[in-house]
Amino acid sequence: MGVALARAAQWTSAGSGTGTLEITPLNKALLNQIIQFVEDFSTKHPQEAAFVFREPLEWKTQLDSSVFGEGYEINEAAVQSQAKGKDGQPLLILSASTLRVRSFDQLSRLLRIAMGKKLKEAQACLEANRDPLVKILGPEYETVEGEDMSILQLFDKVKKESDLETELKIKIILLLHQLDLQLLNSSLKQISQDVRLNPAAVNNEVNFLKNFSGQGEDTVLESLDYTSDYMFSNGCRAPPWRQVRGEICYLVVKPHDTDPLCITCSTAGVFLNGGEDIDYERKSDLYKDIVTFLREISPRFVENIAKQVCIYWYLVYFFVQMFIGRNCIVNLAERLCSLLKIRTSSSAGPSGQRLKPYMKLKSSGKASSSPEDVGESSSETDEDEQPVRRLEGNTDLSPEYWGIQKLAKYVKGGDPTATVIALCSMRDFNLSEETCQLAIKDTGCLEVLINLLDTEEIKCQTGSLKILKEISQNVLIRHAIADFGGLEIMVKILDSPDTNLKCLAAETIANVARFKRARKTVRQHGGIKRLVELLESISVGSSYQAKDSETARCAALALWSCSKSTKNKKAIRKAGGIPLLARWLKCSHTNILIPIVGTLQECASEPSYRLAIRTEGMIENLVKNLSSEHEELQMLCASAIFKCAEDEEIRDLVRKHEGLQPLSVLLDNSENKQLLAAVTGAIWKCAISRENVLKFQEYKTVETLVTLLTNQPEEVLINVIGALGECCQEEENRGTIRRCGGIAPIVELLTATNQALLVNVNKAVGGCAMDPENMLIIDSLDGVRLLWSLLKNPNPDVQASAAWALCPCVENAKNSGEMVRSLVGGLELIVNLLKSKDKEVLTSVCAAIANIAKDQENLAVMTDHGVVPLLSKLTNTNNNKLRRHLAEAIAHCCMWGNNRVAFGETKGVAPLARYLKSKDPLVHRATALALYQLSEDPNNCVIMHENGVVKLLLAMVGSTDDTLQEAAAGCISNIRRLALATEKAKYG
Repeated sequence: MGVALARAAQWTSAGSGTGTLEITPLNKALLNQIIQFVEDFSTKHPQEAAFVFREPLEWKTQLDSSVFGEGYEINEAAVQSQAKGKDGQPLLILSASTLRVRSFDQLSRLLRIAMGKKLKEAQACLEANRDPLVKILGPEYETVEGEDMSILQLFDKVKKESDLETELKIKIILLLHQLDLQLLNSSLKQISQDVRLNPAAVNNEVNFLKNFSGQGEDTVLESLDYTSDYMFSNGCRAPPWRQVRGEICYLVVKPHDTDPLCITCSTAGVFLNGGEDIDYERKSDLYKDIVTFLREISPRFVENIAKQVCIYWYLVYFFVQMFIGRNCIVNLAERLCSLLKIRTSSSAGPSGQRLKPYMKLKSSGKASSSPEDVGESSSETDEDEQPVRRLEGNTDLSPEYWGIQKLAKYVKGGDPTATVIALCSMRDFNLSEETCQLAIKDTGCLEVLINLLDTEEIKCQTGSLKILKEISQNVLIRHAIADFGGLEIMVKILDSPDTNLKCLAAETIANVARFKRARKTVRQHGGIKRLVELLESISVGSSYQAKDSETARCAALALWSCSKSTKNKKAIRKAGGIPLLARWLKCSHTNILIPIVGTLQECASEPSYRLAIRTEGMIENLVKNLSSEHEELQMLCASAIFKCAEDEEIRDLVRKHEGLQPLSVLLDNSENKQLLAAVTGAIWKCAISRENVLKFQEYKTVETLVTLLTNQPEEVLINVIGALGECCQEEENRGTIRRCGGIAPIVELLTATNQALLVNVNKAVGGCAMDPENMLIIDSLDGVRLLWSLLKNPNPDVQASAAWALCPCVENAKNSGEMVRSLVGGLELIVNLLKSKDKEVLTSVCAAIANIAKDQENLAVMTDHGVVPLLSKLTNTNNNKLRRHLAEAIAHCCMWGNNRVAFGETKGVAPLARYLKSKDPLVHRATALALYQLSEDPNNCVIMHENGVVKLLLAMVGSTDDTLQEAAAGCISNIRRLALATEKAKYG
C-alpha cells in the first residue's frame, strides 16, 4: 500500500508532508480498492485483524459520535471502543474530531459505520498517514526507494524467534504487499487507458472547430482563439515554466449559449482554468479533448456539431477504409463519434426515430436447477457450462484491445448515426481474436450491443448482430449474452420481415446455444418453432433465390446447436421439423447440407427420429453424401449412420443402398480423426448384422481395421475394437485377425482404463478365443489373467463382458482346468460375483461357472466357496437369459459330492419347474439338463413331482432337439423309478 500511494496515487504539489490526494478517476479507483480490502479484512483474516498497531492511525474525521453504536462507549462528543489492547487502551478513540485507530478490525468496523462517507474517511486517513506501514508495524518497515530488505529481515527474525507477534507481522506485511501489487497493476491499467494530448492534436482540433465557428445559427461556436500567438519549436504556446507541468496552450472559447470560457490544454487533457488574468488553477474536471469538454458545457454546441458533421461521415469513413487503414479508421471514428454524440434524452436518428436509452441490462445469472434441467440430453457434453475465468489485472494487452476500448464508448451513444459509425469501425478489427472479444466484454460494450437489438433501427440491429455473431465464438461471451437476456431478443428477431436480420439472429443463436441453459432459453421462448418455420422458406427442388438457401442454412445451424438437448429434439419434431430436414437433405449445396445432417445426426439418438429417418427415405441421401468431397459432410453422414444403425432395419437399408463400400473406403483417411471416429462407429454398428459382415469381408474391411489398432485416439479405438468384436463372430474373420497380427494389440488393450473401450475389447478377445489357434496366442500373452482381473472392475458392463469373454477362453484353452487354478483367488472372485445386483453380470458369471465346473477340481473349489446356495438364491427370476445360463451352471455343479442334495435343501429345485413354462427353447433345454442331474437325488424327485414337472417334461420328450429329448426322458425315468421303488416298499 505504501509503494502504490507513493508512486501511483496522484498528489497535489504542496509537498510530501501536507499534499492531498486529487479527486481523479485513478485515485478514486485506488481508494475504492483499499476500502474493499480493509472492509473484508476482519472477515477474511480475523487473527491478523486483531493485531494492535505500533502507533494509531490518526486523522481529522467528518464523523460524529452519533454514528457509533454497539461496541462503543459514548460520552458526549467522545467515543471509545470497548475492545482494548494488551496495554488496556481502547483500539479506537474519537476526541474533538480527531480519530485514532489501532487495529484492522476497528478500521473495518469504522468503514461500515461511515456508509456514504467512507471514501472521504479513507482519503483523510491516507493523507494524514502517507506511509501507513510505519504506524502499523514500526519505522523499520518504512517504504523506501530501491531495494527493500524489510521482508527478508522479518523472515530472519521468524527463524530466530518464531513468536506469534512476529508471525502475525509477516502475514500482515505479505497481505499489504499483495494489496500493493494489486493497486499498482490497477493503476497501470488506468494510466494506459488515458489519452495523452500533444500540440499537433490540439492544433488540429482547434482548426477543425474554427471551420465550423462564426455568427450563423448553425455554427458550433461564436469563436475560439489562442491566448498567445507565439509558438515554440515544440508546437506549444504555454510558457516554458508551465510546459514542464505538461501544459500546451490556453484558449478563449465563446459558445453561443454560455459566457466565454478560458481553458487549458495539457498532455493530461483539457480543463477550465481561472481566467484570462493568468490564473492557471484547474476549476473543472479533466476532459480528454476540447470537443468532449464543450459537450458538457454547451447544449447548443452538441446540437449544431451533429448537423455540421453527419452529412460527411459516410464518404469520409469509406475513403479512409479504402486508402488509409485501420488505425486511421479508429481515430476518425473516434473523432466523428465524439462530434455526433448527443445526450440520450434529445437523441434522434436521421429518420427522427429515437433509440432506446442505454441502460445496464440485468444479469439473470445461471438458471436455477429444476427438474427440467436434469437429463436435458444424454448426448450433451456441456463442455462450457462452467467457463474458465481469465485472470484479471493483465496490463500487457494489444493495441487492438485499446482501439476497441476507444470505440466502445461511442457505441454507447444514443444517436443512431454515431452508433453505426462506431459499429462499422469495430467490425474492421479481427473479432475472431480473443483479445478483441474480451475488449468488447470488458468495456461494458456487450450489454449495449444486446440493448441495440431491442431498438427499431435496422442498421443498429444489423451492426450489433454482425459483431455478436463473431464474438460469440468465445465461451465467456456466450454465457454473458445469455446472462444479459440476449437470446430472448434474438428469438423475437426471428419474426422480423428483414431476411438478413433473421439470418444474423439465427447464426448468433447457433453460436450461443452451445450450452444447456442457452438451449433451454431458446426453447422456452418459442425459438425452436420459429427456426423450423425458417426452413419452410421455399420448397427444395424448385427454383429459389440465394437468400432463401441462406435463411435455411442459418436456421439449420441454430437447430443443430439446439438439438443437443433431448427436449429440443422433441420440440423440433413437434414443430414439423423432420419432413423439412428430409426435404433439405435432397439438395446439392454443401453449406446447407452440413447443418442439416448435423441436426439429424444429433437427433438420431432418439428412437422416434430413427424411425422417421427410415420412413422418410433419408438413409439413401446419407449414403449418397458419404462420397462427397467435403470431409465434414462425410463425417456427419457417417455419424448419423452410426447412431441410426442401432436399428436392424436401418442396417439393412445401408447395405441395400450400397453404403458399406464407401464406409470401408473412408477408412483410408486416417489423418482426419473425427471422420475416422464416425466411420469406424458406423462400421461397428452395421457389423451387428451378419449380412453386413459378409459384405465387409468382400471389401477387406477387417484387414484395414486391424491396422487401426495402434496410435489412435480412444474414440477411434472404441469403434475399431467394437467393429472387430462383431466381425470376429464369423470364423473366417477370426483367422483374418490372427494372420494380420491383430491378436497382440487387442490383448494389449485389456490394460486400458476407458470403460467403453474395455467392454469392446473383452468382446473382441472372447470372439477371437473361439478359434483354438487364437486361444494359444491369447494364453501366451497372459490374456486370460488380464480378463480375470477385469472381473474386479467396479463397472458392471466391464465385469459382464469380461465374464462372457472367459467362457470361450476356458472352453478352448488347452488344459483349461490347470489354467484357471493357476489364477490365485480367481475362483473365489467369480463365485462372489453371484452376489451382484446386475442381471447381465449374473448371467455372464453363470455362463462362466458352467464352463469352469466341467473340471472336477475347480468345481470342488467353487463348492467350498459356496457356489450352490448362491446359485439356488438366483433361481427365483423371470429373466429368460439368466434362467438359461443359471440352469446350465446348476446342471454342471451337480457333478460334485452332495451338491444335488444341497440344491434341494437350499430350495433351488422347485423354481426350476416354472422355467419349463417359458417360450424360449434354449431355456427348456438347459432346465431339462439341470432337472435330470437333480433327479438323481430322491428328495429332489419328490419336489419336482409336487411341482408338476412330469407333465411338462412329457411334452418335451417328443422334441426334435436330441439333448432336450434325452434329458427330459432321463428326468421322467428317475422320477418314475423312485415312484416304483416307493410303491414296492409300501406294498411289497
